[in-house]
Amino acid sequence: MTNTTYATPTPTFSLTRTAFVAGPVALGAYGVIRLLSERGTPSAGWTAGHLAMLVGVLLFVPVMLHLRGLAPEGRRVPAVVALAVGLVGLFATAVQAVVDLAAGLLADDRAGMVEIFQRVKEVPGVEPVVYGVVPPLFFLGVIGLAALTALPVRTRAFMAGALALGTVLMALDLNFLALGGLCFLLALAPLARGGRVAPLPRTN
Repeated sequence: MTNTTYATPTPTFSLTRTAFVAGPVALGAYGVIRLLSERGTPSAGWTAGHLAMLVGVLLFVPVMLHLRGLAPEGRRVPAVVALAVGLVGLFATAVQAVVDLAAGLLADDRAGMVEIFQRVKEVPGVEPVVYGVVPPLFFLGVIGLAALTALPVRTRAFMAGALALGTVLMALDLNFLALGGLCFLLALAPLARGGRVAPLPRTN
């Protein structure tokens, strides 16, 4: 029985390093803009908020890919599954943001936006996929990937716990989006710097 110290590699690409911070910040910014803007009506706030949401969600692509790369050999298969689940949810969430952006840009008033949303939801399969059970898979995938990394148990528990808390807050009330983004930031920002993983036992 020997102990091997595993490194937590600093993300190679600057986009990945940036994404660990910018992704959660963008989601939090969407929450703040939403609180300060008139809701459900075309406005600069609606456009800016949903643009921040879209950017934030897309920045989680490199985040999830990097987290998958931190999974040790014995957890690689479930990490790939978590990545696939998360990316499916991310795609659905991104589509939702694009629809919201388009509605805000094309409609003249609240009634016009409602009409656009109704037309979109009338397309078979759109409502359950874009507005139903699929978008939450994004958050479940991120939490799963965090829990499957080769980081020390306490670090993994904190990271997955903070991500789960942020997810619960956002699910409970959209007014908590900014708090949820803060939880995500606390969980993920340290990974932008890299570090060392505690020694783990390995049998020769």
